[in-house]
Amino acid sequence: MSFTAKDVQSLRQATGAGMMDCKKALEATDGDIEAAKQWLREKGLAASAKRDDRENTQGVVALKIDGDVGAIVKLKCETDFVAGSEQFKAEAAALVDLVLAKGTEAVAERQAELDELKITLKEKIELGEVVRIEAAPGNVLDSYEHIQGGRGVNGVLVELAGGTPELAHDIAVHIAFARPKYLRREEVPADVVERERATLETITRNEGKPEQAVPKIVEGRLQGFFKDIVLLEQPYAKDDKQSVTQVLGGAEIVSFAQVEIG
Repeated sequence: MSFTAKDVQSLRQATGAGMMDCKKALEATDGDIEAAKQWLREKGLAASAKRDDRENTQGVVALKIDGDVGAIVKLKCETDFVAGSEQFKAEAAALVDLVLAKGTEAVAERQAELDELKITLKEKIELGEVVRIEAAPGNVLDSYEHIQGGRGVNGVLVELAGGTPELAHDIAVHIAFARPKYLRREEVPADVVERERATLETITRNEGKPEQAVPKIVEGRLQGFFKDIVLLEQPYAKDDKQSVTQVLGGAEIVSFAQVEIG
């Protein structure tokens, strides 16, 4: 028995299941609407549309390095209970292994396993950020992973030129704590800088500062803004009398990535 797009829509309205799930159900039952409803019910998919509206702010950050290649995968779910389950953590581990071996696009190969996990664990489960860094020849790659409740929740990769694994690890620890958004000031988008400048001007004027002093005060505060978001300008977490640039000495941060839950 064949089926049409209208049949898929009708099944979706009747069951609350997702469009692709309805299509799969009709394919599996040769277009029999009633049999497709039962198929969806048995698979636990009849309420999946309702799950789509839920927040999934929990999960696992899986991190792994193999030689000069590092990968991070964030797998999201709704509750701590599911995030801490062995089945969920095993899927995150399988995903990060796949990214490490084949690249970020390879996660698509496990879509069937993710769909099955949604059914088994009955939560809104989906991929978050997926990162892969392959260090250039001669560079150092190291990491830091913060573990909470038996699972990774904050992962950092750092690639250094002219540095040591120990230094790369220390910088990764700093990033996990300080959460920089950019490596260099030049990387901060112009519209972000201008928006912050306008906000600081408004704050400064609202404080009643003399108009002629506003530009200088705003520029000073803008420097503080850069210190908050630019890695090389941040005070080093373990010794705030030094900047990250000073701690690096002759080493150079080539790239970094941070992925965390929440």
